[in-house]
Amino acid sequence: MPIIVNVDVMMAKRKMSLNELSAKVDLTLSNLSILKTGKAKAIRFSTLEAICNALDCQPGDILEYTPENK
Repeated sequence: MPIIVNVDVMMAKRKMSLNELSAKVDLTLSNLSILKTGKAKAIRFSTLEAICNALDCQPGDILEYTPENK
C-alpha cells in the first residue's frame, strides 16, 4: 500500500506508550494497533485530529505517501 502510517515513529519521538495514546484519543488498543501497523483501510478526520493533538504533530508527520513501482 502506498500510504505509510508512522504513528509508531511519532509515539517513539514523544516517548508515549500505546496504552497512553489509546487513553488520550479514546480509541481501543486493538483499533489503534491496526492503525499503527498500517492495516487500517481508512481513518476518520476526527481520529486523525485527536492523534495529532495527543502527539503534538501534523497529519503529515503521521501519514506518508510512497508511490508503488509500476
